[in-house]
Amino acid sequence: MQVVKEYVQRWYESGLDPDEYICHRKQGNLIEIESAITSKRQTVLTFCTNDVLGLVQEQAVKQAAIDAILQYGTSNSSCSVLSGRIDLHRQLEDEISEFKHLPHTQLFLNAWMAMQALMDGFCHLAIPVPGFQHTRETLVLTDVLNHGCIVSAVVNAGTRSGKVFGHSPRVRVKAYRHCDVSDMARKLQRYARPDDRILVVSDAVFSMDGDIAPLPEMIEVLQKYDGSVLVMDEAHASGAIGATGRGIYEHFGILPQHAIEKGVVPLIMTTFSKFAASAGAAISSHVAELKPLLNVSPTSIGTISLPAPTTAAALESIRQVRKYPELVQRLQTNTRYLRSRLAEEDFIAIGQTNVIPVILPPEINPKIFGRQLLEKHGIWASPIWFIAKPRMRITVNALHTTEEMERLVAGMVAIRDLLYKPTISA
Repeated sequence: MQVVKEYVQRWYESGLDPDEYICHRKQGNLIEIESAITSKRQTVLTFCTNDVLGLVQEQAVKQAAIDAILQYGTSNSSCSVLSGRIDLHRQLEDEISEFKHLPHTQLFLNAWMAMQALMDGFCHLAIPVPGFQHTRETLVLTDVLNHGCIVSAVVNAGTRSGKVFGHSPRVRVKAYRHCDVSDMARKLQRYARPDDRILVVSDAVFSMDGDIAPLPEMIEVLQKYDGSVLVMDEAHASGAIGATGRGIYEHFGILPQHAIEKGVVPLIMTTFSKFAASAGAAISSHVAELKPLLNVSPTSIGTISLPAPTTAAALESIRQVRKYPELVQRLQTNTRYLRSRLAEEDFIAIGQTNVIPVILPPEINPKIFGRQLLEKHGIWASPIWFIAKPRMRITVNALHTTEEMERLVAGMVAIRDLLYKPTISA
């Protein structure tokens, strides 16, 4: 552990460690937090929550979780294949399938496990079956800025989880430039072999840049590779884009059926930690045979199923979204307003969604900017300086008022003016 000790000491000395805060209570976008270092408490206005539709504290969602505890307890204490499947799981899967227009859905504890299960199931299938021989290699293409759960899954796709050595046909992984369909097409032309099974995976909305994958153009390229699979991670798209929050297909005015008709197999990963006021994930497909493979994947059969209160909260949240589409409209209105105000104040806000990355002048340390914004103005936003290009990552939600957004903009202007020291020409 000596290497770990020396590394962490240098890490802290370099100022790369994040400021840590403990939350004590929440009311809308007001949160009482405590500094882990100083123990100082303050109530702050948050612009760093992923509760995009404000459903975390919705009474119907909380009551659904409470009722589920009273009926099922706090845990299912087993995987779904053995004794951990409950009726709430079936209800949630059916609800997601209707929401995403894909009839077969499998639940997971989180997105990391869902994506790894997909790589295990698609690339390596499950167990040896008499009379069946798997001989076709898999080519996986991934956007270079995909979320860590995708990166982790694809770099470990060569061997089925739980196996030290792989016996399946080879899996080859190639990255293409961010949202660059021309580069994706070039990589396919260069690396795809006649008998390959092709899988392309991308965030729908990118979590650090706030931009949207060029879905229609991706489908047009993939239709040249009949039976190819296109995976969309809709963690930041569900509830946020599309007229009713259904995600990237609705955003572009198409259905997954459009891809199917082009000979492309659409898969959608839905996560519940953003729009659905809960935790967990799901993968949806129109291919019925994929679900049993996902169900017995190591990251499904090797752990407990989604707990009842978590399932119930996600289920009720999706029902709320479908019942009250004005929640999505309010979020999108707030997104447009805040982005326009930041632009008016000469901030560089990249992307186009409620994830609003603000690129600061190179002279300004985002960590110091965020700390000053919190201490002087009581506004909590996320400084990013060690996992992506330095920026302030702001997330606006459906509950933010115009006054709150104006307070954020005013605070950011004041801190920028305080910290920014323009270079004086000789």
